Amino acid sequence: MTDRLPMEINVRESGGVSVLEVHGRLTIGEPADQLHDALQSVIQGGAKKVVVILNGIPQIDSSGISTLVRISIKLAREGGVLRLRLRPGPASATPSPLRASSKHPHLRIRNPPLLQNFA
Repeated sequence: MTDRLPMEINVRESGGVSVLEVHGRLTIGEPADQLHDALQSVIQGGAKKVVVILNGIPQIDSSGISTLVRISIKLAREGGVLRLRLRPGPASATPSPLRASSKHPHLRIRNPPLLQNFA
């Protein structure tokens, strides 16, 4: 069995937008719960615009995607918006579940400047 590094989530505020930069595997169990808790915390703090930067995610499973979708729906119902940000580059650099889920109506993956076009 290999040891897994813990997931790291850095949260900052920039121009009225809560930005969460995630590093590590976003999979079932503690990592998905950790991201959910971090997102819930910023929403409970009043955030309506949230960006999750996924550049440091080498792996994501359906639990990680489910966490992002549930929070996106919750924010939308409260008049907010969640955006995902991935590094620019070839599609092969993006974890395959994110390529597939990017067609979901609540998950928009964007690569423009971080806080631009936030509508």
